[in-house]
Amino acid sequence: MDLRHHIENLRARFREVEHLLSDPSAFSQAQKFQELSREYARLKDLVGVGDEYLKAAKELGENRELAASEPASGELGQMAREEVIRLEAAVAGLTKSVQRGLVPPDPTDSRNTIIEIRAGAGGAESALFAADLLRMYSRYAEARGWKIEPMDASPSDLGGFREVIFMVKGDEAFRRLKQESGVHRVQRVPATEAQGRVHTSTATVAVLPEAEEVDVQIKPEELDITVCRASGPGGQGVNTTDSAVQIIHKPTGLTVRCADERSQLKNKDKALKVLRSRLLERKIAEENAKYAANRKAQVGSGERNEKIRTYNFPQNRVTDHRIELTIYNLAAVMEGDIDCLLNPLLDTELEEKLKALQAAR
Repeated sequence: MDLRHHIENLRARFREVEHLLSDPSAFSQAQKFQELSREYARLKDLVGVGDEYLKAAKELGENRELAASEPASGELGQMAREEVIRLEAAVAGLTKSVQRGLVPPDPTDSRNTIIEIRAGAGGAESALFAADLLRMYSRYAEARGWKIEPMDASPSDLGGFREVIFMVKGDEAFRRLKQESGVHRVQRVPATEAQGRVHTSTATVAVLPEAEEVDVQIKPEELDITVCRASGPGGQGVNTTDSAVQIIHKPTGLTVRCADERSQLKNKDKALKVLRSRLLERKIAEENAKYAANRKAQVGSGERNEKIRTYNFPQNRVTDHRIELTIYNLAAVMEGDIDCLLNPLLDTELEEKLKALQAAR
């Protein structure tokens, strides 16, 4: 793909947006002004990256010519060949950044995300695996400087979770974590297995973009809200007051429960956030189905009817079945080092979007 033409188009649109923002009438439409301001900031960064790409690509061509014209044993030729290696890596990275900028941004990518992990097949072992996934995502969030906010949890008897819901707050949290939506399969010897046999269990992960009130309108009459006493260890009023909140959305039948906070109002607010995000996910899934019904490998669509990844402990192996990627470093992955899995998925998503963009032209 020749990026020079695309970079010039980005530069032209940047100048156009800059002109629109300089018009005093732009301030009279608050929403339009905010949209133009966000586009201006995005295009400014992209044009800067585009300039870096053009400069690096020019230097790469010059050094390739110099390396080809100089003797292999010459000092100048050797320096040129070293520069070629450095510039090839730089151009590859800048190429990907420019290509990513060509794809219209998904407005949900920059949002916080709500993650729901549920034990699946495998009984107590699947609940323990759900706890392992929670730890994995928590470590990953910590490494990226994101914040984890617990929302609800249903602990199992052996220390795992039948269900756990939490919010991840941070820059591009949804863009990176939406890849995790699906069925996760684990193969290992459970702690309760006396004969050392390997068992297979599953847990499901749902990744939802945090919904704003403008995304999903919920009418009060559509909600059936009940309160009850929070279960769990006592002390400090945790299970001595009616603080847990359950909300049923009558039109869809969706049910949300939140009991993490001691305050009934805080639990209600968190439950509504989860409900809005689930409704937004449903809305997005319906739109995707309308325009991409035949696209089986949707990334982050929320489809959870087939396994996306296998964690095989005896072989120290993790396999992502969507892109047929296998990594033999499961211990590091379970400690939260999952960029080795997420980055190839993001690259695949980018390639698919670029192909769709070119086909539409």
